[in-house]
Amino acid sequence: MQRETGDYPAATASLDRALALYGDAGDLPGQANVLNQLGFLHVLTGDYPAAAASQQQALALFRDLGNLYGQAYSLNDLGVVQQETGDHAADAASQHQALALFRDLGNLFGQALALNDLGLVQQETGDYPAAAAASHQQALTLFADVGNRLGQAEALNRLGELATRTADTPQARKHHTQALAIARDLSAAHEQARAEE
Repeated sequence: MQRETGDYPAATASLDRALALYGDAGDLPGQANVLNQLGFLHVLTGDYPAAAASQQQALALFRDLGNLYGQAYSLNDLGVVQQETGDHAADAASQHQALALFRDLGNLFGQALALNDLGLVQQETGDYPAAAAASHQQALTLFADVGNRLGQAEALNRLGELATRTADTPQARKHHTQALAIARDLSAAHEQARAEE
């Protein structure tokens, strides 16, 4: 609740306390989950070194526990941190590992997340054909398959941004218009703003 309402200092304090309590109890799964949440929170506050450290600790715990689901999400989140810091090679490696785990688990939503984030790496490194066909479009299809409309809006916006990069203005407009309709319907301000840029 604190994170969702933008009270990041309070959210950090709550998660730090939860981490200490799980540590006192010797609850490794609890610690791993809290570290993953802390990493996500640190990304929101722009503290990328802390975000990377939290995600790497979470990933190590999930690996020790044999928790493939936790590993996949930690790898995806670590890739986001690596994307934000411009480490495209590490980001691509993390997203490929996450995608492989999500596929092994049959987790379509996770696959969509990893593909969409992988597409962003491909955009940043100039691999536009892969970003369009192999990543963002597949992510859009998977988000639709699982009924995740917010994910659809994000994938459409990324397709629109890709079309803008390749000077395909009609296609960019089409994708952003579709994303905008979904974002307005969901009251998703962030995706609405991206679509209207």
